[in-house]
Amino acid sequence: MARKDTAADAANSGRLKQIVLTYKMTRKADKKIGLVLAAVGISILGVFLAIGFLIGHPIYLGILGLFLALLTMAIVFGRRAERAAFGQMEGQPGAAAAVLDNIGRGWTTTPAVAMNRSQDVVHRAVGKAGIVLVAEGNPNRVKTLLAAEKRKMNRIVADVPVHDLVVGTGEGQIPLKKLRTAMLKLPRVLTGPQVTATNDRLRAMGDLMSNMPLPKGPMPKGMKLPKGGPKAR
Repeated sequence: MARKDTAADAANSGRLKQIVLTYKMTRKADKKIGLVLAAVGISILGVFLAIGFLIGHPIYLGILGLFLALLTMAIVFGRRAERAAFGQMEGQPGAAAAVLDNIGRGWTTTPAVAMNRSQDVVHRAVGKAGIVLVAEGNPNRVKTLLAAEKRKMNRIVADVPVHDLVVGTGEGQIPLKKLRTAMLKLPRVLTGPQVTATNDRLRAMGDLMSNMPLPKGPMPKGMKLPKGGPKAR
């Protein structure tokens, strides 16, 4: 019994630390978060208390108002924390990959399936909507990356629809905070077994890192090839 209590206390302590850490991180980007939460909580509790005094049940309405105030504060805090997190991630390399990793069940994501020297990158997600190529970087340069990747998809999985999205704030681009919503709105056209088969075929194709060509030109001084050397094809 004591062990269960200790485990429960540890879990509660961990959650409390997580909330405090999230609040501190949010406050760096959203200076008014404390005032907003206080205003929301006090307003809701005040309204319920006023109604309670009018109808002669201030205690009952006060308790109900307190619960609703805490619930509303939690919802507002979660949304503003999410907005602050996206604001800090915006424009950072790999931000889209982080969103894709947390898109939810039913999706398999592979970061950096294509990249150029300017660090423009294309990530791939596979789900019931088909294949989604998500690019981040210069909108003009990523068009070339997306076109090449789509041609590759058509050669390997020609029967699977391929969508492409470019993350950014310009015209025709998807803001980072709306990426998950945009992907979930795509029509579902594949069954579970079809998604599995598509993933298997893409996995057999390999990814950017396993197919990365050796740089052309003379080898830099002091650089050595891995043991065994490149495999002959």
